[in-house]
Amino acid sequence: MITLAVETSCDETSLALYSDSGEVCKEITLSQALVHHSFGGVVPELSAREHTRNILPLLDELLRTSPVDLKKVDFVSFTLTPGLILSLVVGVAFAKAISYALGKPLVPVHHLEGHIYSVFLEKPVDYPFLALIVSGGHTDLYLVEGFSRYTFLGGTLDDAVGESYDKVATMMGLGYPGGPVIDRLAKEGQPVYNFPRPMLKENTLNMSFSGLKTAVRQVIEKGSYRKEDVARSFQDAIMDVLEEKTLLASRFTGIRRVVIVGGVSANSELRRRFGLLQDKGLLEVYIPRPRLSTDNALMIAYAGMERFKKGVVAPEDINPEPNIPLEVFGKVWGK
Repeated sequence: MITLAVETSCDETSLALYSDSGEVCKEITLSQALVHHSFGGVVPELSAREHTRNILPLLDELLRTSPVDLKKVDFVSFTLTPGLILSLVVGVAFAKAISYALGKPLVPVHHLEGHIYSVFLEKPVDYPFLALIVSGGHTDLYLVEGFSRYTFLGGTLDDAVGESYDKVATMMGLGYPGGPVIDRLAKEGQPVYNFPRPMLKENTLNMSFSGLKTAVRQVIEKGSYRKEDVARSFQDAIMDVLEEKTLLASRFTGIRRVVIVGGVSANSELRRRFGLLQDKGLLEVYIPRPRLSTDNALMIAYAGMERFKKGVVAPEDINPEPNIPLEVFGKVWGK
């Protein structure tokens, strides 16, 4: 079987052709980072406009460079939720149009579910496992007991980690996206600022990063600082929290396997820290290669293939939703 997958939840327009044999027929992702750079973050209206402008040319390029004819597609996978609603509308409308034109079924995928299964594109992970999702819009811990069987364990009560990186980068005039540049600067800095680690020692899997962001702003507003030192001190605080909360989740559940996904999973310090935890025998860690960490249609294709094999399809009049919790989605669209 072959699926055409569509991902437009935020600021990447991505399409993929994927086979149940595990063969990636073709995948193309177009980033909007340059479009949003001067704004210090994603502007929803601009994002939707760019998706609308680019998605058909992207399909033409996908088909031109792929050995698979569109008529051979068995179903269309697409991101239904969560995301920026205007961006989701573009992707869902496109998926519905292709589905109607081909007379093929629609299969909905949860964006976070896609991230979780991005690891499976490289190597299957035995169930059950923990999933730490760290991205621009999400910082969550889940227990995954099987496909569509998700239990929310805890997450940020305010800013997501990726959002915090972007905001701190904007404070220092580093532009958007903030994650890669702060990660790079941190390698050249020293941890001279003792930034707070909110909720670090509390016996809960919830997290908070707004206080950390405020502490960074206070240092920057004083006007005398090295960007490298702020980046290092900020990143160390983030990683301390993610490390401790993941270890706590492992102690609570008795599960050592952990999948770490989302855009922030491409961070070099995160990979180093969790690599050390694995070397110490505390966790068994799975992180996708950086190319699969960011938003992409391949992860949507994999999750869509798993759902289609279970006989799950969507009605033709389905509409996007800005934020269906993953555990609820798993029950509604699981079999």
